[in-house]
Amino acid sequence: MLKASQLSRTISQWRPDSFVLALAATLTLATLLPCRGISATIFGTLAMFAIGSLFFLQGARLSRDAIIAGMTNWRLHFAIAATTFVLFPMLGTALTALFPHALTRTLVLGVLFLCALPSTVQSSIALTSIGQGNVAGAVCAATASSLIGLLLTPLLFGLMSHLYGGAIDASGMWKILGELLLPFIVGHLLRPWIGAWAARNRSVLAITDRGSILLVVYTAFSAAVVHGIWHQLPPTTFVALGLIVAVLLATVLLITHIGARLCGLGHADQVALVFCGSQKSLVAGIPIAGVLFSGPTLGVVVLPIMLYHPMQLVVCAWLARRFAKRAPTADADVGAALPVIDAAVQS
Repeated sequence: MLKASQLSRTISQWRPDSFVLALAATLTLATLLPCRGISATIFGTLAMFAIGSLFFLQGARLSRDAIIAGMTNWRLHFAIAATTFVLFPMLGTALTALFPHALTRTLVLGVLFLCALPSTVQSSIALTSIGQGNVAGAVCAATASSLIGLLLTPLLFGLMSHLYGGAIDASGMWKILGELLLPFIVGHLLRPWIGAWAARNRSVLAITDRGSILLVVYTAFSAAVVHGIWHQLPPTTFVALGLIVAVLLATVLLITHIGARLCGLGHADQVALVFCGSQKSLVAGIPIAGVLFSGPTLGVVVLPIMLYHPMQLVVCAWLARRFAKRAPTADADVGAALPVIDAAVQS
């Protein structure tokens, strides 16, 4: 029989993630009680302010020392950036071309948008830490990816979507600069005065971060429901989307794992490459999509990233434990580090 501690650890490994459950509840609420008319306008305005505050606080919490600590490992950073902004777009374009009739045009754009997104920050670092990887390198690479992605994601998506007759209005770039990047810069400049306060209230701010994302998801998906998303997208389409997203994640994990070994990276750098390269940021994705799209289109475009988000957490949490067991100096209790994932999923 399993000991109590072993049973508790087994249950904790497969427990539902709180943020994933919150996303599911938000989609259900939007389906049953979508906001309309004046309420939709109010929720849209609140969502815009919430996202601005999210990026402001992200900037306030960004540590310059942590970034500088990992800057020297250029080979690792190049590999992670190439995975995030080159490999993913290539795979996404190839998959959507191989199965041209599996998804609607808007869902195809959603898959391409997913592939153009930057890496996460919190969950990439948490997974790298659990897997006994290069945490300093993960901090630097994930942070740089998140910042660069604010500008590079719309450009990459514009190039890929052009193949399907899509286009990005140049005004979208200015909106991203004004609504996302500017609050981030202001928050970071004010870090000497509010950084300590943000650090002390990290758990409270994590709830605020998640609430901002849920508010945007509710507003966007409400518009999609009002315009008949469940009638336009049959169950077979959702199954096809889930399979494509799963293949995308599995392929990236396999390529980064094999590629890290071929490049001669040590265990610590292998772990950082696999997790920083495979993660895609919901925190960055939802706000950027909110700037580039509007109305019912937004609710459909973000479906792929909302499917990919819980999938990457579950699969990579399992992989992190496997990496930790194979680490040269793996003597820590991996199960004790599992709560880090729950604290990091807002990314």
